[in-house]
Amino acid sequence: MPSPTPADLLALSTTDVRTPIPRSQLIPALAAPPFLYIDGTFNTRDLGGLPGSALRRGLAFRSGSLTGLTPDGAAALGALGVRRVFDLRSRAERAASGPDPAVPGAAAVWTSTAEADARVAAADFVAAEPAYAAMYIEVLRRYGGAVAAVLEQVRDRPGEAFLLHCTAGRDRTGVVAGLLLALAGEAADRVALDYMLSRVGTEPARERLIAFARREAGVEDEEAPGFYNLISLRLSCWEAFLEAVRVEYGGFDRYVVDTLGFSEEDLETIRRNLRAPVSS
Repeated sequence: MPSPTPADLLALSTTDVRTPIPRSQLIPALAAPPFLYIDGTFNTRDLGGLPGSALRRGLAFRSGSLTGLTPDGAAALGALGVRRVFDLRSRAERAASGPDPAVPGAAAVWTSTAEADARVAAADFVAAEPAYAAMYIEVLRRYGGAVAAVLEQVRDRPGEAFLLHCTAGRDRTGVVAGLLLALAGEAADRVALDYMLSRVGTEPARERLIAFARREAGVEDEEAPGFYNLISLRLSCWEAFLEAVRVEYGGFDRYVVDTLGFSEEDLETIRRNLRAPVSS
């Protein structure tokens, strides 16, 4: 069976979150790039895994929670060359689930954030696009130290692979992944596809993550106003976030330089270290 194309993956990612993705479609998708099977994880991908990616293959990986990582899964990450694992969870999430399991040969990195707990209010998401734009801008504000640590990794250790994750590997991880892809020069539609692929990658944990979202949002009924929008992914929400980044910071480049404090030379080094070699 041929691997799903980017168009196939995008179509699959629009599956309503309340509807299970059929196994006949899910299994081939999760078995093909950019997805990776790492035992005990979900939503695990190589950011440069799609053919023709502007970002180097085998450099940056993303996933959902590593809480269930098995020894075999940890060994697989080590075999991929992962030398740093960046944990984007809040203080409360780490306190509840504990630190990440050890990955052979990899340092665990967690940077204290301005967000004690990653709680949201479902009612805020009655209008999805502005709510997502505001939430993701808050990620850039509150997790700036963690974002800077990832960028320092790219700048200073270009030969080292790394992995970043939060709880679902969807929102905070998606924001940082989108930033990295954009800095690498990935086409806008491919950056958006990476964002949307979390709908596919989280399918094995879908019911658990919906229950987690209900607890965090403090709702008992999934029909509560705004809750469906909160647990859904839409291209329009990513586009609203990009517009908010433009208005708030002048774009990702200016966020990196003017807010995080990297120099223009740093930015160019980061771009160069992220990029895939150009074929002759």
